[in-house]
Amino acid sequence: MTRTATIARKTGETNIQLTLNLDGDGGGTRASGIGFLDHMLDLLAKHALIDLDVKAKGDLHVDDHHTAEDIGIALGQAMHEALGNRAGIRRYGHFTLPMDECLVTAAVDLGGRYAFEYHAPIAASKIGTFDSELVEHFWQSFAANSHSNLHVVLHHGRNSHHIAECVFKATARAIRMAAESDPRSDAIPSTKGVL
Repeated sequence: MTRTATIARKTGETNIQLTLNLDGDGGGTRASGIGFLDHMLDLLAKHALIDLDVKAKGDLHVDDHHTAEDIGIALGQAMHEALGNRAGIRRYGHFTLPMDECLVTAAVDLGGRYAFEYHAPIAASKIGTFDSELVEHFWQSFAANSHSNLHVVLHHGRNSHHIAECVFKATARAIRMAAESDPRSDAIPSTKGVL
């Protein structure tokens, strides 16, 4: 079964085309109009082993908020659609990732319900021209729209760019683990029989 999805999201603030293949190799192109976000999406695709194409036009003359938020929404919707009834997946994933002076743990449950806990503060308000608070907001938008539990914890770190990168890589690795096919079961991973 092909685990892919294409999402078109058009609002008064953004116009996004996003295609996701959960069984990819990190391919695709990212063109959000925000250089730092494209870098983070490149990391996400590579470390989650998903193919991800993102083409976005947003109201960047205002700021990066709407574009980052709506890409997070579209990515979450694509994940939800591509997973289908979630039969045969591991469901849970977690990863603790070191990157230079940073250490981040991300844990995800692709179980069909939303919860979000984020404890990865970035002291600087900007990473280049990118508002650092949008790292958290991107992942909150993803979790809500993928119907997932996502917990992110920064154990330690100082460099703002490193913290953001560590968050994206750790979360990507956790998603990769959770979305992988379980070689021991093709059932829906719940005693309820439905997710």
